[in-house]
Parts: sequence; structure tokens; C-alpha cells
Amino acid sequence: MRTAKYNIGQVVRHRDHPFRGVIFDVDPVFANTEEWYQSIPEDCRPSKNQPYYHLYAETEATYYVAYVSEQNLVPDASGEPLEHPELTARFGEFEDGRYPLQYGLN
Repeated sequence: MRTAKYNIGQVVRHRDHPFRGVIFDVDPVFANTEEWYQSIPEDCRPSKNQPYYHLYAETEATYYVAYVSEQNLVPDASGEPLEHPELTARFGEFEDGRYPLQYGLN
């Protein structure tokens, strides 16, 4: 098992698809359903034996939650905050390229 390369609160972007997101949870290895995994085309299906990240993700058109393998993420160097509406429930204000966790929230 590998150590996760990215951290909770870090802003990342997908290597191939036009979205970026904030990490809110990390699975040390694949922990989604087999059906979800098999829905990924075989020629680009990532290994299960790597960290997978839960993201508050956004594109120019929409907001959603994404589940992405480590190999498909890169750090976001834009320095720009995200507008995902769920960010404020878990994180503080965007600062120094990341979102700090907020403790004591219900």
C-alpha cells in the first residue's frame, strides 16, 4: 500500500478531463463498487491498488462529487479558489492554494 500523494483540502485537477476539485477524503486503495469500476473503459481503467480521492469537483458548467485515482490527478497550479457549494460545510476560506478543514462543525 502506498502513501497518498495528495492531502485533504488540496486543490487538484484531472490529468485528462476538464475539471478541478478539492480533496475531502482519501481511500488508500479502491473502495467503490465493482459496477462503478467496470464502467470505466478497459483501455483507461486505473489500477485498484493505489489511493483514490473523493473530490468536490467542478467544471465551468456544473458542481459534483468525483472519485478519482491518484494516477489521474495533478496539483492545480492556478491559485484560484473553487465555487463548489459544499465546500463551506467542511472547509474554511481558501488560503495559500488550499482549503483548511474546519473543526467542530455539525
